[in-house]
Amino acid sequence: MLDVSDDVRAEIGEEEAARLIAGDSAPGSYDCTSCRAPGDPEQEPTSTVLFVGDETAVLAFAHASCLSSQVVQVSEEQLQDAVRTITGTGERAGVPVPPLGVPAPAGPPAGAPAGPATAPRQAVLGVTCGQVLVGDQLHPALVVEPTAPIARPGSRGTSDEFLPLLIEQGFIPVNDVSRAPLPIAGWSVLLAVGKLHAILQPGPAGGRQTSWWQAHQPLPVTDEWRTAANRTHTVHVYAAPAGTIGQQPREDLLREALEKAAASGVLVGAVMPLAGTS
Repeated sequence: MLDVSDDVRAEIGEEEAARLIAGDSAPGSYDCTSCRAPGDPEQEPTSTVLFVGDETAVLAFAHASCLSSQVVQVSEEQLQDAVRTITGTGERAGVPVPPLGVPAPAGPPAGAPAGPATAPRQAVLGVTCGQVLVGDQLHPALVVEPTAPIARPGSRGTSDEFLPLLIEQGFIPVNDVSRAPLPIAGWSVLLAVGKLHAILQPGPAGGRQTSWWQAHQPLPVTDEWRTAANRTHTVHVYAAPAGTIGQQPREDLLREALEKAAASGVLVGAVMPLAGTS
């Protein structure tokens, strides 16, 4: 009951794919790389998920109901962090990825209070996890806010181009938080080993996805957030300019800040597939 996608086959080779499907190299049991619950490829549909770093690759397994079989491109730091989490040998902090090509210094983990940028026109993307009520259902959400204004790459100007840059990438202005944003093509949210790793954007020239934002170290999410994400297989991602939302300690305050931003016309959003799907 093991699914090996064409993309995974291309990476590992037909011989290894055949061995997996035949059960020769498949695990007898596994912890799902998305929800972390136990799985058994002989008893339930299982997906192979290949995480590919700069130098190494790791084959993981997931419930087919949580993830489809796929190749997920991650940084070598992210990959090593995932391996350490799986093997229990500890975690190492990663390096933040600059937004849309703008250089960024090291900063706080996602969801932690954001410090000031260390140089002019440099910024770190802060990410806060929460749930938003749309209709009568709670949806997992990420709120992205830079620590400083974002200039257009190559520009010498001082205006904040964060929202225009995102709109050019396919994000849509959000005027009403009670309505779901529209899906965006090529972007996704990587939840692996039960933790938030990255927001992935389309690769150049239609290539593999690359990290737009990545956690300094994999970010634990609440059981409620992960349950909602595994139920919908999507994440609502909102973004606002520096100083708009802030680090809100409660979800009701986060919702209030989002509604204010939407009313002021400074909120964009998109619905992204969960866990690196394209």
